[in-house]
Amino acid sequence: ENESEDRLARERIEAKNSLEGYAYNLRNQVQDKEKLADKLDASDKEAIEEAVKDTISWLDDNSSAEKEDYEEKEKELRGVADPIISKVYGSGGAPGGEGGPVDDDM
Repeated sequence: ENESEDRLARERIEAKNSLEGYAYNLRNQVQDKEKLADKLDASDKEAIEEAVKDTISWLDDNSSAEKEDYEEKEKELRGVADPIISKVYGSGGAPGGEGGPVDDDM
């Protein structure tokens, strides 16, 4: 019984640490000119910064959330950030970055 509680507590802490680490890492990448800062357009950068800010604020307010809550919040953050980051690295000539013709002429 105690072992089960310990395992659940450990999993909850790991989920929290994972979310926290991802959020802060993402924030640092977005602010670092050598990483993402100069590669993002303003709206994408703002979207990631807003999602990170919301996540960090949520973490501050929910320090005793359940493992599933942390995992869900990380999924939400990744849902915002991953497509933007993929777009940045996909346009750098990386294989698999093609999604068909894009017409940017206005």
